[in-house]
Amino acid sequence: MISFVDLSVVKALTHSAIATKQRLKIEWIVASDLDINDENTSQEQHDDAWARLKSSDGVVVPGGFGMRGFEGKVQAITYARESKTPFLGICLGMQASVVEYSRNILNRPNAHSSEFKEDLEADVEDAIIFMPEGDRERMGGTMRLGLRETILRSGSIARKYYGAERVNERHRHRYEVNPAIVSDLEAAGLHFVGRNTDESGERMEIVELDGDTHPYFVASQFHPEFTSRPEKPNPLFFGLLEATKATISQ
Repeated sequence: MISFVDLSVVKALTHSAIATKQRLKIEWIVASDLDINDENTSQEQHDDAWARLKSSDGVVVPGGFGMRGFEGKVQAITYARESKTPFLGICLGMQASVVEYSRNILNRPNAHSSEFKEDLEADVEDAIIFMPEGDRERMGGTMRLGLRETILRSGSIARKYYGAERVNERHRHRYEVNPAIVSDLEAAGLHFVGRNTDESGERMEIVELDGDTHPYFVASQFHPEFTSRPEKPNPLFFGLLEATKATISQ
């Protein structure tokens, strides 16, 4: 079954492929199959998943809920970062990107999301935290939803593709990047180039690596696929497809 979020991602990729004049082929990879320690993954499934990932010209780690496949998503992000494969993370995909960088670059192997693991060392291992205004007892209707403004850092990849300082994109989440670890991550090269300030403090909206470090490593807390249109592809998806086209031609 394909959810409406997955369908929106497919459509957004299609819009951008039309704009960049590329033939799009999507490989659906079950994230849990990338994790050999997953109890439901056979060696054959594991090998096949990794072969298809490594044959891809770009990687998208979309949004989602629940722990299943999270470690596989983290491993896919590690691969994309180290192999310099163009990458776009969305919502949980951005959160997994922050966990991955915390573990492998900040050398915090126990870093995780507090959505999936308790007893994390405060402001060190809890890379992703429950939003301060959220309600853990009453989950219905307590997500951060709807259009929110994001202010983009000058000189960033995101600013380049949006062509504007302020953009509005749609949100759908209960967890977010822990602002207490942002300065450590930025000092280590992971830049939070899109931010939003509201009554609960500063929110991290877009993260990326420098263009001279990686051809395209961008992730957003919001869902950019929801604003993509056939004649106006979302800038973050367009950037991903443009980066894959450039790397293929090299």
